[in-house]
Amino acid sequence: MLERVLSLRRGTTSPDDGDDDGAGGGDESKTRKHASFAIRATNYMTRTGYLWPCLILALVLLVISSVIIHTRDLVCVSSVSSFDPASRLRFFGFDGLDSDFGSLGVPWCKSKHGKTVEWTSKDLLKGLEEFVPIYETRPIKNNMYGMGFDHSFGLWFMARWLKPDLMIESGAFKGHSTWVLRQAMPYTRILSITPRHPEKYLKKGPAYVDQNCTYFAGKDFVDFGSVDWGSVMKKHGVTDLSRVLVFFDDHQNELKRLKQALRAGFKHLVFEDNYDTGTGDHYSLRQICDQSYIRGGGHSCFKDGDEARVRSRRRKFWEKAVDIKELCGPGEAWWGVRGHMRDDFNHSNKAITHAQHFQNSRFVESILDVYWELPPVAGPSLTHQSRYDPARVTSPIVEDGRYGLFQRLGLSRLESSVFNGYTQMSDTRLPLHPIPLNLKDVVSRPFCCEEQWSARFTEVKAEALWLGGSEPGNPSLSSVSLRLRTLFFSSSVERVDEEEEEEILSELLSIEEASDKPM
Repeated sequence: MLERVLSLRRGTTSPDDGDDDGAGGGDESKTRKHASFAIRATNYMTRTGYLWPCLILALVLLVISSVIIHTRDLVCVSSVSSFDPASRLRFFGFDGLDSDFGSLGVPWCKSKHGKTVEWTSKDLLKGLEEFVPIYETRPIKNNMYGMGFDHSFGLWFMARWLKPDLMIESGAFKGHSTWVLRQAMPYTRILSITPRHPEKYLKKGPAYVDQNCTYFAGKDFVDFGSVDWGSVMKKHGVTDLSRVLVFFDDHQNELKRLKQALRAGFKHLVFEDNYDTGTGDHYSLRQICDQSYIRGGGHSCFKDGDEARVRSRRRKFWEKAVDIKELCGPGEAWWGVRGHMRDDFNHSNKAITHAQHFQNSRFVESILDVYWELPPVAGPSLTHQSRYDPARVTSPIVEDGRYGLFQRLGLSRLESSVFNGYTQMSDTRLPLHPIPLNLKDVVSRPFCCEEQWSARFTEVKAEALWLGGSEPGNPSLSSVSLRLRTLFFSSSVERVDEEEEEEILSELLSIEEASDKPM
């Protein structure tokens, strides 16, 4: 049987199979007939010894062509960020679009004393593993126009870490953020400020109404800035405002909200929609801190410049990426959104100068104790998100290529659409005690040691007297006023008598009026 099979595989033999020359000549003629030019050339060079020199020459030509093609792209990216590792990959032809986090810069708000958060990346990974199964039980599966997975995790993690005695949210929509806060702190009281009560959405679909939550909604709605927080805190038995967490998802000017929270004395703030420059419907902390003197901040509106070329290329890949035409408004105004400070879902859109934008940043820096942006949960090659541009955010918690970890954490069970809502959620912390934001308010309010407006009055008075001798309109006036104000409100020594305090405040007020600009 085996011989029969082998004979069948050999096929029919010709009468002159025994002739070695005939059989060999037939096989060789078939090979020669169908041999390609490349094979014949290779055989020739092998026999003549020219194969290796030709291969080396071809490799050199390939490297030179790669340099010519990719040099423009390399210079483009490297000029924007000298520490971008992805530019080296692109030099050799690797695109790196899904892994070049921060290559266009990440403007990070500078805190007053350089403090940062207490948790580490290991804490975030551990939290992710715990939160995924919780998130899968959410009552609102399709939270369109609301928080996705990244920010839901961020809010849950921060609330659970801080363990506040009271949680306040401004903007609840259908109640998803209320549900997230409740999962983090099952028994902590929640105050929810939102124009429309979440129960109204139950008529049309899923929503969440919490039984241990006080709602300032519907007829009872009061804007966050208009609430009498002293009375509210007293009603709920809260004496330590540092034990209160305030969550903003109301699409209001974040500078305005920051000042309101500061006046009320709150310390822990979380801003959900911390939009990047050129995007969003309100002025955000990320936009405020996007300054040329901050690493990763500032922009060039030169349409043929390096940044323009990078942005144009990235706009093709990421839905929320902003090219130069979208970034820059009239007069090359790039700050905020095309030189405007948006507010109230973009119902208010006020043009501001670059000088005003700069002063806003310096003010924010003077009062920040801690600023931290939540990183994306995972890289886009894992989540398949296509909206936010990785070039403007920090490295993710789970980096691209770590699919095993992504799967072990349970993230692979989630739909890719839940990863599309990332907008740099921030943890923002303020000083422990309320700071008066306008000198006129300071002078008009009664002086009381309980206010704790301590200062180094001798130094303040000396600088105030020196500043008072400056001519109005002096370019150094506003910068000195800023330093003076920072000195006055950031000091911590015992108070002096009220008469001397009132005298100094009056002098500061006269300086402010002379400069015709609020300090």
